[in-house]
Amino acid sequence: MKECPLIIQNLSVAYQKKPVLRDISFEVPEGQLIGIIGPNGAGKSTLIKAALGLLPRLSGEVLIYGEPYAQQRQRIGYVPQRESIDWDFPTSALDVVMMGRYGHLGWLKRPGREERRIAMECLAKVGMMDYADRQISQLSGGQQQRIFLARALAQDASLYFMDEPFVGVDAATEKAIITLLNELKQQGKTVLVVHHDLNTVKEYFDWVVLLNVSLVAAGPVDQTFTTDLLQLTYGGRLTILDQHNPASLITS
Repeated sequence: MKECPLIIQNLSVAYQKKPVLRDISFEVPEGQLIGIIGPNGAGKSTLIKAALGLLPRLSGEVLIYGEPYAQQRQRIGYVPQRESIDWDFPTSALDVVMMGRYGHLGWLKRPGREERRIAMECLAKVGMMDYADRQISQLSGGQQQRIFLARALAQDASLYFMDEPFVGVDAATEKAIITLLNELKQQGKTVLVVHHDLNTVKEYFDWVVLLNVSLVAAGPVDQTFTTDLLQLTYGGRLTILDQHNPASLITS
């Protein structure tokens, strides 16, 4: 029997006593691309950070393959929001990607020839091998996002969390990212993605989590990404353009 990649039970988080997530519980299936969907302020990024232990929880439990995060760090890859990263830090693209190998090396070993080879392969997969020696501050937004995807690849994780990887990238980078996500899925990896563009949900994802402080629904796209559940998630901020096609919508 396969272990469940992620189980969240009764998770609550608050900022300055204001609830940001309230009593969230769901499980995700293995080997799926999963979109985390909801309006601004719904707690989508908070959900990822709380699952990774980056934010304190008021209550609840998060299990990664049946164990707490601390016991499963090596099995997890994380791509944070671009805006949360100090892009002026003096390091090269290759060095950033090699950081993804540190969990496999342990504290005392320094990355060597094998880690460099793996890092270069990951850069090649995201079309950035020619930029290996470039300082990250000299890269465009889309290029920087590709570097952090390459770092996540270098981790060789089983479960990936990606916080808005499509925001601020050009069409070519978006296509490269979704191609990469599908390759991870084909390898049996599980990927959770905070995502804003409702019009691409059906095209990109197998499964969705609909969130607005509380959990609205979680399940396969064809059963969960529906007009009724989207209206519950977005309320008056959602305009359905085509009642027969929930993907044809806008938020305001």
